[in-house]
Amino acid sequence: MSIIVLKPGLQTTVQDLGRNGYAHYGISSSGAADAISLRIGNLLVGNPEEFAGLEMTILGGTFQFESDAYIAVSGSQFDALLDGKAFEHQKGIYVRKGQKLAIGQTTAGARCYLCVRGGIEVENYLSGKTTHVLTGMGGHYGRALKKGDTLELGDLKQVKKPILFNQSLDSNYSIIRINKGLQSKWFNNVTWSQFTSEPFTVSDVSSRMGIRLEGNSIKSSKGNEILTEGIPLGAIQVPGSGGPIISFVEHQTTGGYPKIANVISADLCKVGQLKPGDKFSFQLVSIEEGESLRLEQESFIKSLINHD
Repeated sequence: MSIIVLKPGLQTTVQDLGRNGYAHYGISSSGAADAISLRIGNLLVGNPEEFAGLEMTILGGTFQFESDAYIAVSGSQFDALLDGKAFEHQKGIYVRKGQKLAIGQTTAGARCYLCVRGGIEVENYLSGKTTHVLTGMGGHYGRALKKGDTLELGDLKQVKKPILFNQSLDSNYSIIRINKGLQSKWFNNVTWSQFTSEPFTVSDVSSRMGIRLEGNSIKSSKGNEILTEGIPLGAIQVPGSGGPIISFVEHQTTGGYPKIANVISADLCKVGQLKPGDKFSFQLVSIEEGESLRLEQESFIKSLINHD
C-alpha cells in the first residue's frame, strides 16, 4: 500500500507529534507545527493520534493512491479536489486505487494535514518518524517531499473506529496568548504595554525554526544578551534588532537572547497556522489560566476519542 507524489507542493513533510527527550543533545522535538490538527486528522481515519501524516504549508501537493485507502485532510482550509471533484475538509473519506488527490492553496491559515488510515510508514529515528528539516533528520530521507517519491502506508493493527467531527476549530489567529518569560523583568512597563497592545506582522523569513516578527522594536533595559541557556518551545526571544522571534518546533535548544514571554501550550497550534504577512497581537495571561486552557484543549481531544 503506497502513495505516489505527483506534485510535492511548497513544503510537504512527514510529521508526527515529535521526538521528545533529546534536547540535551541539541535536538529539538520538531513534529507537526499544528499538533492539534494532526491529532484530529488521525482520529478522523481511526489512527492513534500520534501517527505520522503529511504536513503541507501554504500550497499543497498532488498524490496518487496505489491502493484503496481511508483518508482525511485536517487543519486549515485548503482547496482540494479528488479526481477533479471537491474534497470535503475534516471528514474521513474512502478513496480507490488510482484516484488522485490535488491539494491547492490555503484559503485561511498556513498548514493542513493529510492523514491516511494506518499512517505514513517511514523509519523510526530517535523514537519518531517526524522530519527535522534543518538537520535532514527523520521523515522521508530527512527532507521535504519531491515529485516521484513513493510513501508506504502502515499496517492496520492499531487502527480503531474513526471519529465523526462536525465542529469548527478556533481559526482566530489574531490573538496569541502568552505567559511572562524568564527575563520578563528586563522589560519595563512601557515596553510591556507596547508589546501587548500593538500588533506584529509575521516576517517572510519565518520558518519551522522560528517565527520572526516585524513591528515596533522591543528593547530591554539590561541589553540583549544573556549567558546561554535552554530555550523552550514557544519562547519569545528579543535579539539586539528588537524584532521578537517565537522559537518554534525546530528551534535551537539553547540561546543567548533574553526571553520576554512564552506562548502558552494551548496556542502553539495557532502559531503553527501563522503565515508571512499575518498580523496578530499578544495577550498576557496568568500561568494558571494558561494551564487551564491546556487542560481544556486536552479534554476536548479526549472527548473525541471517547465519543461513540
